[in-house]
Amino acid sequence: MLPAILTHLEHLVSFDTRNPPRDIGTDGIFDYLRSVLPGFRIEITDFGAGAVAFLAVRGDPRIVFNVHLDTVPDSPHWTTNPHGLRVTEDRAIGLGACDIKGAAACLIAAAAQTTGDAAFLFTTDEEANDARCIAGFLAQKHAFHAAIVAEPTAAEAVLAHRGISSVLMRFTGTAGHASGAQAIEASALHQAIRFGGRALDHVQSLADAEFGGLRGLRFNIGRVEGGIKANMIAPSAELRFGFRPLPSQPVDDLLATFRGMAAPQALQHFEETFRGPSLPTGEDTAGKFARAQALAASLDLPLGAPVDFWTEASLFSAAGMTALVYGPGHIAQAHTADEWVALAQLASVAENYRRLLGDTAALVLP
Repeated sequence: MLPAILTHLEHLVSFDTRNPPRDIGTDGIFDYLRSVLPGFRIEITDFGAGAVAFLAVRGDPRIVFNVHLDTVPDSPHWTTNPHGLRVTEDRAIGLGACDIKGAAACLIAAAAQTTGDAAFLFTTDEEANDARCIAGFLAQKHAFHAAIVAEPTAAEAVLAHRGISSVLMRFTGTAGHASGAQAIEASALHQAIRFGGRALDHVQSLADAEFGGLRGLRFNIGRVEGGIKANMIAPSAELRFGFRPLPSQPVDDLLATFRGMAAPQALQHFEETFRGPSLPTGEDTAGKFARAQALAASLDLPLGAPVDFWTEASLFSAAGMTALVYGPGHIAQAHTADEWVALAQLASVAENYRRLLGDTAALVLP
């Protein structure tokens, strides 16, 4: 099946689906998908801003496979054409080959060799941190009870991962000469830095928190800016930070804690700019984890450890569906120059897809 996989992957990589610039329409790569999925009922929805959802259904499945087709932009460090697939003895190299067009090629090849129930949801907005496609899909009536999201997991089923939250803070101060004693409290930059120290100490205090093999809270202050020069008290400052909680760490509670670490008189603005829930998420995370574990066992998929990166599997979990992550490739190769996926993993995952799609009973929920 590998030759067919590589043929499909070559075509998929050739389509420019970089995000940004979010210049993705309903033709191009979707015309190709239509041509290679005969016998499927096709429904395509354009949610705007480059967010296109392509749902292909055969038979009456209860599990939907989700694959995003948008990629990150290429960097100047690519040594070959990022949209031209290059195949070596052990790997396929191309933009999106690992994250996650390789999985799409595996599903297409498996579908061609089977006749069982199947459902594929291809989307194009995952890299935009603007999940219009999944939200739109989940808002519609559907009969699916579980989702397999085909992010790169080294060909192992992942049942849990961290959430993600990004925050913008603005601090206000009183401008003046830096020789004054009031500079300690009046500087907006000082207030931002003090917040950062308190936040880092709090994160360190959570180092022993654990869920399913994941430990601690991931936290990063990504940007601090403000002020004018060294001898002037900074009248304003802006700080951006992000954190990645465990499934057992409620995001709203953490946001309230972080907000409370800023001096009230100095905090002008506190805004969560993006949130992606953990996997599993919502009510009864332990029960959802157990159901995902049972699903992976019923599908005879090898189990992997929880991961630190975020996926849209959590959006399906938040909607009450059983969700897991399973696909070829390793996250270390994603978003890199000369991105690649191992041929052995393509073959292994495609064979499991073929097995599942060829046996309708295999895709019945436990």
